[in-house]
Amino acid sequence: MKLNYFILVFAFSLLSENSWSQILLPPSNQPIKGIAEERISRIDGMLNEAITQEKIPGLVAMIVKDGKVIYHEAKGMADVKSGRKMEKNSIFRIASQTKAITSTAIMILWEEGHFRLDDPVSKFIPEFKSPQVLTGFRFSDTTFSTKPADKEITIRHLLTHTSGLGYGVIDGDERMKMIYQKAGVIDLFTTEDISIEESVKRLAKLPLHHDPGARFTYSEGLDVLGYLVEVVSGMPFDDFLKERIFDPLDMNDTRFYLDEKQGERLVTVHTFQEKEWEPYPVTFYDPDYPKKGAKRFFSGGAGLSSTTEDYAKFLQMYLNVGIYNGKRILSPHTIKTMMTNQVGDLLGNGGKDYGLAFGLVDEKGVQMGGIGSLGTFDWGGYFNTQYFADPEENIIGLIFKQISGAGNGDETGWKFRQMVFTLLD
Repeated sequence: MKLNYFILVFAFSLLSENSWSQILLPPSNQPIKGIAEERISRIDGMLNEAITQEKIPGLVAMIVKDGKVIYHEAKGMADVKSGRKMEKNSIFRIASQTKAITSTAIMILWEEGHFRLDDPVSKFIPEFKSPQVLTGFRFSDTTFSTKPADKEITIRHLLTHTSGLGYGVIDGDERMKMIYQKAGVIDLFTTEDISIEESVKRLAKLPLHHDPGARFTYSEGLDVLGYLVEVVSGMPFDDFLKERIFDPLDMNDTRFYLDEKQGERLVTVHTFQEKEWEPYPVTFYDPDYPKKGAKRFFSGGAGLSSTTEDYAKFLQMYLNVGIYNGKRILSPHTIKTMMTNQVGDLLGNGGKDYGLAFGLVDEKGVQMGGIGSLGTFDWGGYFNTQYFADPEENIIGLIFKQISGAGNGDETGWKFRQMVFTLLD
């Protein structure tokens, strides 16, 4: 039987809510209980070496233990071409790390009784009524055949990537890439003058990979849920996030689009070409989307930019069982549900389960070593931003980079995580 650590946290939180209201405190000269501080230099040395060897152009890394920042460093360049140095408050495109924030917004509305998780999404977005599953495809003209799905897509399916929806240009199925492109569905982010409503309604007309609930297929389901927030709340999605999550958590640099001053802190997306780091060119998206263009598309699956400090506050709220600096975002019971495996064995046996917002380390993951205790939650972003938070050890790790692909043999991600857990004394 799996031990869900959040069940224990939930029980304790009923005794003393204030004890779980930790906020991020800056580094101090005082020893940190439970941390072998002499080992922090190992992590710092590893990151320095990666910069010196040009494995990556720059990064910001942060470690938080018991609400106290024990490591926060910026290294290398935010923009190689201009020589602009990385700063601790540099802003990164966090891409799929947006998903956990969108899921949080959905659960805020769920707590208010607006819907059940197993309600069909067509109840709120009628275009999703009577979904169809792809059965045949002609590459010559992109026509396709379908059959009726065996059930409706539910809100839970969208949260857990089991809806059968695809992900367009980054989808693993070439047929879906062509279908989505032809329909004008926006993948990830854009500078174009289009709303999330328009893109989602185009998506609703397209075939599914499979029947809802049958498999785990990483998808644009969180974009659908971003639009669902607008439908249910009656507010633009960006306004809802600001009012209900970002302002209460003091996440002042987490936005879909940046103002002029914030834009100056945006890290350039780099790619390694011919033995040097170059700005990533415009492809199916413009890397400068957060600071230019129409600024109307609020992608619930990939659109936000943020800093390590802002995102650490968001994660600390979860470690605090839903509360941060005296402001409750979610109830302990809701978080217990979110941190429970929601996909059964659909992820296989790779050391991870999946809840309603995060990947979750399972027993095999603990056995593998170096990725955290049972129930550690994590995810990452398209441009190589990563985070993890261990509720048993009350420790958070974030390492943010902005590179396309694996870069120049970069291994800082797994090394950082593995070495963070060696700090525990």
